[in-house]
Amino acid sequence: MRFLLPTLAIAVVSSALAADKIKVVIIDGQNNHNWKATTPVLKKHLEDAGLFEVSVATSPDRGKKEEMAKFAPDLSQYDVVVSNYNGENWSKELNDSLDGRLKEGKVGLVIVHAANNAFGGWKEYNQMIGMGWRDAKFGKRLKYNDGGKEEIVEAGKDQGSGHRYTGPFTVTIRDADHPVTKDMPKEWLHNNDELYDNMRGPIEKVKVLATAIPPADKKGTAAHEPMIWTVDYGKGRVFHTPMGHDVNAMKCVGFAATLQRGTEWAATGKVTQKIPANFPTADKKSVLPEK
Repeated sequence: MRFLLPTLAIAVVSSALAADKIKVVIIDGQNNHNWKATTPVLKKHLEDAGLFEVSVATSPDRGKKEEMAKFAPDLSQYDVVVSNYNGENWSKELNDSLDGRLKEGKVGLVIVHAANNAFGGWKEYNQMIGMGWRDAKFGKRLKYNDGGKEEIVEAGKDQGSGHRYTGPFTVTIRDADHPVTKDMPKEWLHNNDELYDNMRGPIEKVKVLATAIPPADKKGTAAHEPMIWTVDYGKGRVFHTPMGHDVNAMKCVGFAATLQRGTEWAATGKVTQKIPANFPTADKKSVLPEK
């Protein structure tokens, strides 16, 4: 009997620690990218932070209309949704749940890479994400000029969304005071990735935290493209990064830390994590080792 009390005590402590963690659900199952490879990386990054309890909700495959109509993870169980999804429309129940709970500030939202390609016809989703992969006629475009000033390009001008450059690129911090980017180097080198450009949308209540330039000599736009941003959606918080095309891109320490910090902020409005010692610098990439 003397061994029972310590065991119970450990169980109670473990349960309390789990209860204190931020509850995350990653939604995947359809994507024009390899979600089966990238979701485990996203999950591990978050779990490695020690702050999150992570679940995964995987949608039915494409073409299964009846199953998709019933796909509705219970978002009331989570503090934040991480979308690694780009596919067929979700059920009305799931759409309404995300929209309503986000507006009420009951859940946060994190958008990773191709998740911003999804749901072009869902008005509220376009407002949630601020801007995403859309054609040139869809909505406005936001970029920075060389003087560091935001410019809004109206619909129909410039190009539609794309990734005209793929490779390593420099991320430039535009808001060094925001909790997500605070204490990051002014510039840091990201591992090989698709550099999304000409993001389009309503661009309402968007705060750009960082940009990157696709080089003109490698078919890039040579513009300062938004690379990390937030959106205020009602009382809810949205964190959005178009980085993270594949496992190789996600191995970047800068990406991992950005995801961890952005997810905590979307859930709580603050960031308690410190910038890791091996964070990339302006002239040196930092990639997590294979495990």
